[in-house]
Amino acid sequence: MNEEDLNILARTMYGEARGEYATSGLAPLIAIANVIMNRLKKGKRFGKTISEVCLKPKQFSCWNENDPNYALLKGNEFLKEPLFMLCLEVAKKVVKGSWPDLTRGCDHYHATSCNPSWANPDKIKLRIGHHIFYNLT
Repeated sequence: MNEEDLNILARTMYGEARGEYATSGLAPLIAIANVIMNRLKKGKRFGKTISEVCLKPKQFSCWNENDPNYALLKGNEFLKEPLFMLCLEVAKKVVKGSWPDLTRGCDHYHATSCNPSWANPDKIKLRIGHHIFYNLT
């Protein structure tokens, strides 16, 4: 695993779930990383590298140019924050397989505050923090 992939994975976790750490601990951060790794394992459709999976257009909202997290994630001001450093450590452990897949194979999720067109209530696998997880492939 190269450093760029780890960095993009940690940035994605930070952008998608940093607000949940204070109330839900590590589980939301781990679950986001689990989804990314599950997509990587499923092949070309999602991307061949962690960076490709994370940066694929319209897959992780924090990387959408109109998302408020985008400008933050493109910069480097937050890289020394303790929460980002924690995301980086979580990313390393998830990539190494040191922690179990909390999502049990899920490859999609969304925040509880939205309802995307692809979301099917019959396909919900679990909820962690403010995210709902699915295995759609």
